Amino acid sequence: MQKTLLVCWMFAGLMPARAAELKPETAASFDRYIHGFEARMDEDARDNRFLVVDHLPAVPRHEAYGQLQRGQFYIEESDHPAHIPSGLIHHWAGVTFIPEATLSEVLAVFQDYDNYRNIFKPLVRQSALIEHRGNESKIYLQLFYKSLVTVALNAHFEVSDKQFVATRRQSACRSTSIAELANLGKPDEYERPPGDDHGYLWRLYSYWRFEEKDGGVYVQNESVALSRSVPAIFAWLVNPLVKSIPRDILIHLLTATRNAVTKSGTSARLTRQ
Repeated sequence: MQKTLLVCWMFAGLMPARAAELKPETAASFDRYIHGFEARMDEDARDNRFLVVDHLPAVPRHEAYGQLQRGQFYIEESDHPAHIPSGLIHHWAGVTFIPEATLSEVLAVFQDYDNYRNIFKPLVRQSALIEHRGNESKIYLQLFYKSLVTVALNAHFEVSDKQFVATRRQSACRSTSIAELANLGKPDEYERPPGDDHGYLWRLYSYWRFEEKDGGVYVQNESVALSRSVPAIFAWLVNPLVKSIPRDILIHLLTATRNAVTKSGTSARLTRQ
């Protein structure tokens, strides 16, 4: 969901309003990137590098954990961004720490998909759990952003949950379809067909990791998004946004998650008293 998608949306006010087609070679390049990234994630988990901060050398890693425990965020850009044929891959990660929370409390909030419209508003305008079977879910989100223009996207995701050990959990949210809405809020509102959209966001894969330790739960969001490429004439204006907007959105999502978990945990403790 994240954060990264705002970079794509901001292109709306920066590039000519013309349709952009997702070409087969662009989709194939994204799939190869995801395949390699997911393989590295599995390897990291096996090698006890569950969070992105675990990749840091000893001293900066200790400092990063200290900052997280003091309520700060850890944000990093994995690629800047990756250029592929007729497209851009935006890859960012962020971590927050929720003190006194338990893994079960965090998962209860995270898996409340119907309530995403409240937890993550205004970035998520509508939300629904479509299907749930075991560790697999299908969800719908209407993603919304208003800046120079208003952009809304109907997005469907498949969510796959994985338990590593009792204190570690991962949820991979992979988009299966993303449709740009035209004439939002009007009687003639409709979804633009593939090839007739603006290429703000073609793919969005978000990987959430949760680890309970140090008297709370670390929450990590790492997202990989695919958008159209940026014409060179606009690069000087877009490039600063590639850094600032994803960071702001990551912080918004992590803050919203932390607030929702803290609120639910406080309510539960008061109920038990």
